[in-house]
Amino acid sequence: MTTMIGRIVLIILDSLGVGELPDASLYGDEGSNTLGNIDRAVGGLSLPNLGTLGIGRILSLAGVPPQPALGSFGKMAEMSPGKDTTTGHWEIAGIILDKPFPTFPHGFPPQIIEAYEKAIGTRVLGNVVASGTQIIEDLGPEHMSTGFPIVYTSADSVFQVAAHEGVIPLQELYRMCKIAREMLVGEYAVGRVIARPFTGIPGNFVRTINRHDYSLVPPYPTVLDHIAEEGYDVIGVGKIKDIFAGQGITKNISTTGNLDGLNQLASLIQDNFRGLVIANLVDYDSKYGHRNDVQGYAKALQEFDWHLPMLMEGLKQNDVLIITADHGCDPTTPSTDHSREYVPLMLYGQGIRPDTNLGIRSSFADLGATLAEFLQVKPPRWGRSFAGEVLIKLNV
Repeated sequence: MTTMIGRIVLIILDSLGVGELPDASLYGDEGSNTLGNIDRAVGGLSLPNLGTLGIGRILSLAGVPPQPALGSFGKMAEMSPGKDTTTGHWEIAGIILDKPFPTFPHGFPPQIIEAYEKAIGTRVLGNVVASGTQIIEDLGPEHMSTGFPIVYTSADSVFQVAAHEGVIPLQELYRMCKIAREMLVGEYAVGRVIARPFTGIPGNFVRTINRHDYSLVPPYPTVLDHIAEEGYDVIGVGKIKDIFAGQGITKNISTTGNLDGLNQLASLIQDNFRGLVIANLVDYDSKYGHRNDVQGYAKALQEFDWHLPMLMEGLKQNDVLIITADHGCDPTTPSTDHSREYVPLMLYGQGIRPDTNLGIRSSFADLGATLAEFLQVKPPRWGRSFAGEVLIKLNV
């Protein structure tokens, strides 16, 4: 009688926070509770399948009464400073940062922009903090007439370059972003440089699926590296490869959005991979959280819930399904930025102890340490595994 986890399916519901962290006031995020506030705003979310995994035990939800959970559940606090995508994912994988990535609430300093313009051979437009959809509406016509790319940032640590695909070809836009990534180091080392291509005509611009993120390389090996080093598969679905700058990823599957990601996951579960699939479902954040679209966020959560049984039923005896998030992005608050929140933690599988409350984990890195123990590989630098609290013995 032994317990052996052979495959892990880790799903990150991008921005699904479950309540403000104790230090939320330092980030201007008092009152943020992405899932809880959406539930209240719509008069109760219908999430029966997430309910069976303990979501109604993690926080009080009008639409999901608490019930005995089929697996283990809890929530995690972020120990690293910040509330961005890269920080959250890196901490999940076992890296705790000692300082946040730099942000530029007044745009990038003149010396950076001047050097960047010289390096790419053209002027740029913008250099402001802006919504990605709004700035292409505001500056798109000028961009089309001049050919100058649009540079902007947000409350996150990002340097974003937007360009119409008919004005600046994709490969040229990607070249411009690679140049920015090479330049932005030291005190200007933003977490991500993001290519933001769009199409359409003035008054009807649309961002395309050809976005590409250029992240910093993680400063330490992550649990993904350790899993890959032992010969396991580490399959990234969605923007995972970009977030980790390709480190520790043995196979990458790009997606066009949440539904495509869920379909890819369903196919992967039927395949004979060995190791870890880690997927980011980005629409919650990019389409709904940042745009304060409460109804869209609620609908997307309910679509995930509808697909969840298909994923659960496909699991094999030694598989474990894990659902979590990387930060919050509460669409009910005036802010359109990420929010400093706890994230949910739910585990399910035949080898996972049912109805087990893991409480509040002090770091996302606890999950990375647990992944390592599940697959019996070297643990990451940070994190305390809770594998012993959730594993049960199986006849294998």
